[in-house]
Amino acid sequence: MEKVGLLGLGIMGSAMSSNLIKAGYQVIGYDPLEKQVARLESLGGKSADNPREVAEQCPAIITSLPTVEVLQRVVQGDQGLIHASRQGLIVIECSTFPLSAKNEARIALERSGTIMLDCPLSGTGAQAEKRDIVILASGDEAACKQCEPVFQAIGRATHYLGTFGAGSKMKFVANLLVAVHNVSAAEAFVMGMKGGLDPETMYRVISDSAGSSRRLEVRGPMMVAGEYEPATMKLGVFQKDIAMIRDFARQLGSPTPLLDASAGIYDQANSMGWENWDTGAVCALLEHLAGWSRGGKSAAD
Repeated sequence: MEKVGLLGLGIMGSAMSSNLIKAGYQVIGYDPLEKQVARLESLGGKSADNPREVAEQCPAIITSLPTVEVLQRVVQGDQGLIHASRQGLIVIECSTFPLSAKNEARIALERSGTIMLDCPLSGTGAQAEKRDIVILASGDEAACKQCEPVFQAIGRATHYLGTFGAGSKMKFVANLLVAVHNVSAAEAFVMGMKGGLDPETMYRVISDSAGSSRRLEVRGPMMVAGEYEPATMKLGVFQKDIAMIRDFARQLGSPTPLLDASAGIYDQANSMGWENWDTGAVCALLEHLAGWSRGGKSAAD
């Protein structure tokens, strides 16, 4: 597999395309935003005019898309994947969407002879740049095995989880923990700073203590600096992810008291107009609610 297609060249898509090119793949991508296409070409990739053109040149395509509506257009639009004249195409769907939307796309693609895998990614855009993400693979096992070299090029680990949809379910579990751990790290930071502790010292000491977490390690530097741009995961995007998790939990009848409490913090941060800030900005919101600002100024000012 020498060529890989990439549909969606945003934060995650750009990072994956860069790592695929470094691994020796020829990447052919599509994105409606010219600046994203220009970035791909500057890295050595090639662009196409629509998803169908990408599919006709590549045996496998990664999709990393912002909304369900975009997924529907990419798959079933006038120049969508279902119109490609290539049999045996594998679509590696990496976005975080409701399972119902992914299943609709999978069924449409199967009718055209294409295999779709459900392979969400665990990690931020910054982690994706460093090839520090985990692929949560599910779907046709033989197709997943065929794509292992691609997975190795974009991530540090891959877990095959079984039938289609298991990857998304695992992503919901992982993101529930991310949502709660991120808020708990911010809550602890604000309490410590308001109590007179130096944020950089707190980060260093807690990272080496029993209270550490992966979220503290990833978002702690932002909270230390009080700077949340550029975002590695935007608050506005993550708010949609939280809604997905809560819907999935409600369908199961599974209680989510900590997620529900955390969701309110993200909602308030978005209401401040920070939807394009990184999710670490929940720390700025808690500083605001605490009536405290570092050095007379905080990110909320």
